Order: sequence, then C-alpha cells, then structure tokens
Amino acid sequence: MDFFKYRKNRLYCENVPVERIIKRTGTPVYIYSGRTVLTHWRRLRSAFAAAGNPLISYSLKANSNLALCKLLKRAGSAFEVVSGGELFRLIKIGVPGRRIIFGGVAKTADEIKLGLRHGVLMFNVETRDEIMLINRVAARLKKTASVALRLNPEVEPATHRYLTTGQKGNKFGFYLPDAERLMKEMLALKHISLVGLHMHIGSQIIRVSPYRTALKRVVKFLEKCRAFGHPIRWLDIGGGFGIYYHGHEARPARVFARALMPLIKKTGCRLIVEPGRFIVGNAGILVTRVLSVKKSGAKYFVICDAGMNTLLRPALYGAYHKIGPVTRRPGRTVLTADVVGPICESGDFFAKKRRLPAVKPGEYLAVFSAGAYGFTMSSTYNSRPRPAEILVNGSKYQIVRKSETYQDLIRLDRY
Repeated sequence: MDFFKYRKNRLYCENVPVERIIKRTGTPVYIYSGRTVLTHWRRLRSAFAAAGNPLISYSLKANSNLALCKLLKRAGSAFEVVSGGELFRLIKIGVPGRRIIFGGVAKTADEIKLGLRHGVLMFNVETRDEIMLINRVAARLKKTASVALRLNPEVEPATHRYLTTGQKGNKFGFYLPDAERLMKEMLALKHISLVGLHMHIGSQIIRVSPYRTALKRVVKFLEKCRAFGHPIRWLDIGGGFGIYYHGHEARPARVFARALMPLIKKTGCRLIVEPGRFIVGNAGILVTRVLSVKKSGAKYFVICDAGMNTLLRPALYGAYHKIGPVTRRPGRTVLTADVVGPICESGDFFAKKRRLPAVKPGEYLAVFSAGAYGFTMSSTYNSRPRPAEILVNGSKYQIVRKSETYQDLIRLDRY
C-alpha cells in the first residue's frame, strides 16, 4: 500500500487524511491513490522494457472506473476489455482502438461489430464458434479481423481454484492439440488474420515457474504457426502477477520479467502484458463504519455498514484483506472478532477471528488492498446502494463516482 500511511495515528491516502474524505462522503466508500496506480503501471513497463516497447495493457475487469482509466490513458497505457460494456467505457473517454485488446471467453455479434468498427488492435479468441462468428461479422463489414489464439498450456499456477485459468478443466483457451487443428483451418478464412498468441494462466500468482512452463509451450506452438504461414507478431502473456495482501507473499515485477525475457526475445514478437490487480489492487481501500460490536457467547462480531455486496472477495473465496482503524488509539485492548457486514447471509464477512483494536460503534475501519475486484464485483443485494469512489492525487481528491441512492435502485424498474 505504497501511499496509504499513518501519520500521528491518522490514516492518509497520499497527502489527504481519510477522515476528511469520509466526513464529506459518508461510508461505505472506496478511496484510490492515483500515484499508486501510476507507480505500479510504470514499474511493470520498466520491468519488461528489455522486450522493446512492450504494450502494458490494463485489464479493465479489475477496476473500470473512468477516472482511473483516464489516468492510465494519459500515461500511455493500452487496455484489455472482456465485454462490450467495457469497450464502451473506453470509447467514451477517447481511447483509440489500436490501444484496445478485446478478450473474454464469449463475445456476441454486436460486441464483435462494436470492436471492429472501433478498430480494436485484436480479438483474443477462445472457441471455434467465436472465430467463425468473427469471420462472418467481419465479412459483412468488409473488414479483416486481427485475432490471437488464447492457449491453455495446462499448468498449475498455485493459486485459489477459482482464479486458475490455464489448466486442464478450465473453460478458457484452447488445448494445444485443438489449437493446432484450428490454426490450420484458419488459413481458409478470408476475413481473419492470426497475428498473435495469448495465454493467461490465472490470477494472484506469486511463483515464477508456472509462467516459464506455460510460455515455453506457447513459444513452441508459435513456431508451428509461422511454419504454416501465419504472421504471428504479438505475444500476449496475460497478467495475474500477485500483489501484497498479507504483506510479504508477492514478487516484484522484475523477478517475473527476468525469468521470462529469454523466451520472449526468442519469439521476435512485440510483447503484451495484461495487468489488472497488479496496478490497482494496492491502490485502493474500502472504508466502513462500525455499527455495532456484538458478543455472542464467547465470540465477538464487529458489524459494519459495508458487506459482501460492497466487497465480495472474502465471501467468494475466503480472500484475506488487512483491516485497520482509520484513527489509531494507542493503549486500546486487542479483540479477536469476526468482521462482518449487514447482509442477510452467513457468508457476509471480511475477516474471521481477526485480532483488532477494540473499536467502538461510530468508528471507522479501512479494508486494505481493495482497489481490484472491489467495486467492479459489488452489487445492490438486499437493495443496498453501491458506494462512492474517490480518487486522490497529492493533496487533492475528487468524487469520481457518486454513491447510489434509493432512487437509483428502482430507476429502471417499471411498475
């Protein structure tokens, strides 16, 4: 959490006290550090610089707030989208098609049409049906679609089972024998050009070896593609580099880059990296107000105004997030408690058996490393409005998404 620090027991985001923000916005609220976003993007670009002008393509699914995207656009970032909605967001802020890669396991004809009309750099494709659909849509538009085959290299990335995407049994990508048959078949398609290969083996990966194993298999397949006449010029290694949730588990980007660079250079391709969590994960916190401290038998619950509808990761796969008070009060006793929300589900929690200062109702907690897959996975379950999002830059902050209201909850209903 590069630019979230305590000063005289008060939590700051860059040079702004978090207390100042929540006095204006209320809670729950997501707060992002713009400086952290840019620092992590630049670290990744620097780490892979030896590849020669790598395309650092931010993955919108991690956090699609338009202000964050504009920040990255100005820095020179490319973007990876997985839906027409994400593409629409980038079109609205003026990102040119040549800086957009359209991925995702399934695309509709309307999404493909939108991508072709906007001139996206390429489509990462994952099924034969999708390839045939792209060819038909491109033919109707009298265009040639550039595509990359997403390969499933069948590696174990040593992450949560819900975060694996490149091993046997996953829905993503092509197994190599299937890809080889399809690669030959694609030679006959007049409105498709196979220009790249793509892999993405999972998320929150902290070991280098799965990447090396996967990339070796992709490079071998690349040689076969070229032998059949496909002009492969892009190598997309995906993202998935782990970040600090506990504090010491991740690896710097340069460690991954150093291990992969010999293989990357061997291909002669231009490199694409698709980070999401790596850029924004540690750039955000979720602030929540303590509503009640409840003792049930020998067990304590700290009940907050944010819940699994606000931050789903702990409920979805037991994800760990550090939690701390917005204002530290030295000398307090330590309490072991479950930190939970107001949602009517037993799975509604942020932490189990967590040691915390004995907070009181009305005080505030910060849930750290919440910049990725926080707001984007939020919902209005139990008819609870989604929170505001705040972007801090130095000593200033702005509300980059207003909190929803009760009226917003029913705006699209017809009754």
